[in-house]
Amino acid sequence: MVEVGLPAEEFALSETTARFDDLEYEIERVVAHGDGRVLPYVWIDGPSVGDVEAALAEDDTVEDFERIADLEEERLYRMDWVARIDTLVRILVEEEGAILSAQGNGDDWTLRILFPSREALSRTHDYCEERGLAMEIHTIYDVDDGRQGRFGLTDSQQDTLLSAFEKGYYEIPREASMDDLAEEMGVSHQALSERIRRGHRMLVENTVIIGDQGSGDDRTSGTGKGD
Repeated sequence: MVEVGLPAEEFALSETTARFDDLEYEIERVVAHGDGRVLPYVWIDGPSVGDVEAALAEDDTVEDFERIADLEEERLYRMDWVARIDTLVRILVEEEGAILSAQGNGDDWTLRILFPSREALSRTHDYCEERGLAMEIHTIYDVDDGRQGRFGLTDSQQDTLLSAFEKGYYEIPREASMDDLAEEMGVSHQALSERIRRGHRMLVENTVIIGDQGSGDDRTSGTGKGD
């Protein structure tokens, strides 16, 4: 599992985002075809429909697009990106990678990708370097390392958050209190509170703020510190 960053100007929708200050987008799904075409489904949050679609029509990275859904503040588009977006094509088609999430703005894209092997990741990285593409690796870990790899949670944090969810702790109004959960888990109120806060912090860091603290070095999402 790897989280990578790609500059917007070297990837997709760079011309569209350059025209707006507040445009954000997120890939919902990517369909890759054997002929090298990539058909992503992209949520766009920002300016009016007319302004966005006028920009998409003039964007050299977009060959065609179709609005699938309109939810007032955001719209879902099916896009046909041009062939020069070959980094993503290689990841999906040649190296059998799966993009689990992708978010972007006018500066860069952050992608979370599952590769079948370290060798596949290495070949993709070398491929980008050979073509002068600035693919920066933010986070990398082996799925075999266990559940801690998923969003940086330790096993105890994941078990606690799952139990809290199942018991209705997150419902409005709450169906279970912190004291109820602590008693059921056999821990103190303070220990449970700290465990939940640490879990929430990891979830925010590794989902909402993915890529924000990235570096070029390999590092594991989450250190497993504490419960």
